[in-house]
Amino acid sequence: MQGRIIITGASGSIGSVVAREMAAAGRPVVMACRNPRKAESVRDAILADLPGAEIGILPLDLASLDSVRAFVESIGTEPFEALFNNAGTISKSYSLTSDGLENTFAVNYFGPVLLTRLLIPRMAPDARIVNMVSLTCRYVSVDEGSLLPAPGDFSQLGTYARAKLAMLRFSMELARRCPQLRINLADPGIVNSNMISMGRWFDPLADILFRPFCKSPQKGAGPALAALSSPERNRYFVGKRCTAIPSRFQDPYLDLRLWNETEKIIQL
Repeated sequence: MQGRIIITGASGSIGSVVAREMAAAGRPVVMACRNPRKAESVRDAILADLPGAEIGILPLDLASLDSVRAFVESIGTEPFEALFNNAGTISKSYSLTSDGLENTFAVNYFGPVLLTRLLIPRMAPDARIVNMVSLTCRYVSVDEGSLLPAPGDFSQLGTYARAKLAMLRFSMELARRCPQLRINLADPGIVNSNMISMGRWFDPLADILFRPFCKSPQKGAGPALAALSSPERNRYFVGKRCTAIPSRFQDPYLDLRLWNETEKIIQL
C-alpha cells in the first residue's frame, strides 16, 4: 500500500471522485472537509464499493487559519506522499473571515498556502503537491494589493480568478524553493458542480442552456488524477494534456513579492 494522500474538499464533486480513485488504487486517503457529515456520506459510499479502502476524515475549514493549524496538529507524525489542494469557493458577495481576510481569498488562497507550508516538513521525500487552478486566471492580473481587496474591488468571478492566479504564482515560487517535491497545477475546466451556481436570478436559465455543456466531475477530475500520478514537476495539467506553465504567467519577481506579502498577512 502506498503513502497517505490528503484531499481538501474531498466531499465535493471533483474531490469525491479523486478520493474514490485514490482509494481504488490502494492509497490511504485523508478527507479534509469543512462538513464532516457530508464527508461521512461520501466515505460510506466509497467503502460500500471498496470495503478494504483506508479512508479517514478530519475537519478543515480553509476560511479559518486556526482551523488550518488545528488540522495540521491532528494529522499525526506519519509522513504522507501527496496533498491535493482542491477545495474552493466562489463567494456571492464581499465578506470577511474571522481573520479579517476576504472570504474568497481565504478559502482559495490563504488557507491552502498556510496548509501547504505547515505540512511540508511532514512530507515524504519526492512527495506530490497538486494545486487546483482555473482557466479564469488568464483574464486577470494580481499583485500585492490584490490579496486584501476592499469591498469596491470585489466581483464574484474576478475575485475568484485573482485568488486562483495568486495560488498559481505561489505554486511556482514553492517549486523554486522545494525542488525535491513534485509540484504541479491542475485545471479542471468548467465542471457541472455547485461551484458554478452564482446565486443569481439567471441560474435557472443557465442550468438549461449552460450546464449540459459542462464537464462531468469524472472528466473534471482527470487533470488532477494525472498530476497526482505523474513524475513531472512544475507542469500544467488541463484536459488530457500536460504542458509547461504558460509563458504569460512567468514572472519570478512578482511571485517572490506575493510570497513575501502573503507571509506577512498569515504571519508565517
